[in-house]
Formats: sequence, C-alpha cells, structure tokens
Amino acid sequence: MRLMSTVTLTLFYALICCSVTEKTSNVSSPNIIILLMDDMGWGDLGVFGQLSKETPNLDAMAAQGMLFQNFYTANPLCSPSRAALLTGRLPVRNGFYTTNAHARNAYTPQEIVGGISKDEILIPQRLKKKGYVSKIVGKWHLGHRPQYLPLENGFDEWFGAPDCHFGPYNSSIRPNIPVYNNSEMLGRYYEEFKIDKKTGESNLTQMYLVEGLDFIVRQTEAQRPFFLYWAADATHAPVYASKRFLGKSQRGRYGDAVMELDYSVGQILSLLQSQGIENNTFVFFTSDNGAALISCPNEGGSNGPFLCGKETTFEGGMREPAIAWWPGHIKGGTVNFQLANVMDLFTTSLAVAGISPPDDRALDGLDLTPVLLNRSHALQSRPIFYYRGNELMAVRLGEYKAHYWTWSNSWEEFNNGVNFCPGQEVPGVTTHDQKEHTLQPIIFHLGRDPGEKYPISVLTKEYQDVLSRISPVVEQHKKTLVPGVPQLNMCDVAVMNWAPAGCEKLGKCFKVPKSEPWKCDWPH
Repeated sequence: MRLMSTVTLTLFYALICCSVTEKTSNVSSPNIIILLMDDMGWGDLGVFGQLSKETPNLDAMAAQGMLFQNFYTANPLCSPSRAALLTGRLPVRNGFYTTNAHARNAYTPQEIVGGISKDEILIPQRLKKKGYVSKIVGKWHLGHRPQYLPLENGFDEWFGAPDCHFGPYNSSIRPNIPVYNNSEMLGRYYEEFKIDKKTGESNLTQMYLVEGLDFIVRQTEAQRPFFLYWAADATHAPVYASKRFLGKSQRGRYGDAVMELDYSVGQILSLLQSQGIENNTFVFFTSDNGAALISCPNEGGSNGPFLCGKETTFEGGMREPAIAWWPGHIKGGTVNFQLANVMDLFTTSLAVAGISPPDDRALDGLDLTPVLLNRSHALQSRPIFYYRGNELMAVRLGEYKAHYWTWSNSWEEFNNGVNFCPGQEVPGVTTHDQKEHTLQPIIFHLGRDPGEKYPISVLTKEYQDVLSRISPVVEQHKKTLVPGVPQLNMCDVAVMNWAPAGCEKLGKCFKVPKSEPWKCDWPH
C-alpha cells in the first residue's frame, strides 16, 4: 500500500531532484499541465492584491507568464465546472445539471446515480491522437461509479478520490470516501488517509505533489508527451495542510492550505526547469469556482472586490484567479483582459497539442493561443454565460453584465445561518427569492463597479444601448442551445462507495443496501 510518511515523502522528493537529466526532451508535442484548485478565490493570491503576500510561487509564475483578470468558471460549483473544463462545454450541454428544481446547483455526492456521459469527449481522450499519456492527481468529482471513473474516460493514471473529502462517516450508514491508485482503492479518507479535522493536519497535498512530480519525471525520461491534471482540494472545507505549513499563515488554517499549494506549484515549475522541459510545457493555473464565503472566516478564502461567492452567479462565485505559464512562448509579466472561461482550456489544450477539436458537437470553449502567444491582443467579442443549474442567470459582454435572474439562497436557508454573501447584501440584487428580470435585466458596468453594487438606471441611454447589444446574444444562445440529458437528478444509497474495486484486498468492503432511488434534493 502506497501510504507515505512525511520522511518517506521527503526522501522520495530528494530522489526526484537528484534524477535531473541534462538532456532536453526530444518530444515535439508540448506537455500540458492544468493546476486546478478547489474553492480558491480571486483574492487569495498576492498578485491579485492579497495583503499577506503568502503566494510567492504563484506570484512568480504570474511574473514569468500571463495573468488573466477576466477568467471565469462555467458554474459556481465544483462538479459542473470540472465537467465543463474537461469537455469544453457548458454543464447544461454536457449533462452536469439538474431539472429537479429551477436554477439549483447540483454536484456528485456519493449517493448520486449519474456521472459524466459516455457521449462526452474529454481532453485526455482527444490527446491520445498524438500519443499523450494522461494522469489526474486529486479530486475527480465527475461520478464515482465504475463506468464514470477517470481510467474509463481517457486518463491512463489516477491517484486521488472520486468525491470531496467530507467525513468521517459511520460506515454502517455512509462509507468514507475511497482514495484510488489507478483502478483500485488504497484506503479511505479519515482511515488510511488521515485528515485531522480538529488540527487540520493531513499529508494529502504532499502525496499529491509527489505523485505529480513522479509522473513528470517518468514521462520525461520516456520522452512521451504528457497531460497532468493536478486537482488538489486542500482549500475545500474541511481545509487541511501538512504539519510543516500549519500555523504559518496570517490567514489561519485556510491560509496554511494556500501556502502549501503555492509551495507545490513552485516545486512543479522548478522540476520542469531542472528537467529542461519548461519551454515544451504549457501550464495553466486556476480554480473550479469562487471562494466559499459560507466557510469563512476560518475555512474560506477571498473573492477580492467581487460580490458573494461559491454557489452564486455573482462575480465572486464565478470569476477565478488564472495564470498561464510557458517560457519561450508566453511573454512574461503580461496582464491580459480577454474574457476567458475554464472551457477554453479544452480547446486551447488541443490547439497546443496540434489537435483539432471535435466537429460533431457544440463547443463553448475558444482557442486562447492567439492571446497567449501574443498573436492577438483579444479574440472576438465573446460573451460569458452565468448558469445556475438549468437557468441562464446572467450574461457578460465586454464590460457589461446583465442579470436576468437573481438569487443568493432561500430565506429558509438564510434564516438557518447559510449565507453565500456575508456582509455583502445588495438590496434588489442579492435576493433570497428567485427574482426574474428578463423584461428589464439588472445591468452593471464591471469596470466601474466590480462589486455589482450600482445598477445602471434603466432610464439612461447607456442602459438602452447595452441592452440592445446583449439581447440578441441571449436570444441566439437560447435559440440554438440543445440541453444534454441531466445526469444529476437521481440519488440512491445503494450506489455509495460501499465496495469499490480493490476493497476485497484491504478488507474494506461493506454490504450494499437495497436500492431505493429518489429524486435528489438540491436546496440551493
């Protein structure tokens, strides 16, 4: 069993460092690394103004690469945003949404029946055309039943978990989440893979770092092009960090987790340089959705100047930190204001690899290489669509954002202490009832008003001009949209992680209860 102590991890990393070769890989196809954080906010990086300046490696990555100021996720929640990244398609197209209720965020808890559809094409599946070897490290979150796992969807290797690290659970009622090495589990969270919720200590980020470094070394020595999807989840509550980082941040435990992730990114970039492959490796850093303000102040991050956070379609829920790094190709110290989206990473990764995108489906991601490689300062004027479940809540075009629906969360949840916008209530905007504004959308100028506090008066010429530009975009989008079959409608206790592959070897199998499916309840 590959359970590593801190000493073992240190020795293993030392061996990796000592394996540096003087040769540069002869592989012509560029390597691709996507570093996806979990619930990390726009305001969590020093380069975006975080006051404690505790992300020196990410700040250096930005100084050596390109910083995106207007980069968005496709959904303000984890599973749909990850599905969008890997497919290049809005969740409402790829099936990662629910129709059980209007405008509800849905994801993949372990009782979910569905997962990523076999009809979807994921980045690693397409990269196989050029002989890429692909690995995911960390959180998958696109379905935990066997047919939905990474190795069934294009990845060659996996070290991580199918679900969030919630727990610990009583296994007679709900099993703890398994951690996999490729197609078999190695143990479970809170059991073999410790997370001390009281102290916040866990070595998971260290393990994820070693797995990523080891993969890079192996593929470089074999001169094979690789795709590494590094999806660490330490900044998702309950947040955690290894002993080395606990208590180091001015920001508390959440800041400790950020510092360790920043360190990990620095180690990955340093290894690329020491292996002599930095000029042949495209790296992109971002987050799956905005910081979870509901977990603040101890276990949530910062969305900077933006309104609200995770779960909402206000800027704080969907605008993400983003950095592109590719020495010799991307000009260092560049700040770009192109409207971009996590779905662009699908199309851009294929373009970097010299592979055409699939032409048998609607794609929402654009190829960012003209922007990244300084061939163009901006792509065509593209919209950003803000979806919450099955509803188009808002649209951004240029500096303007029009809200067609507003909702933070229900009065019932709010009165029970669930608040997605703590200290940020904006009358008529952060509504606790679902409010439709289709006939007269609420419009903000995000350049002047990034916090969405001052709606433009409907009586002004500016409002009418903006509405005349955005309305045709919305009409065309809705007219041509073909929703996918919703994958997040049904739940069943029988599909939980009772008996994952490999549990027999470990004595970790549990009796599967009787199947009693029901429609999942998505409160927000």
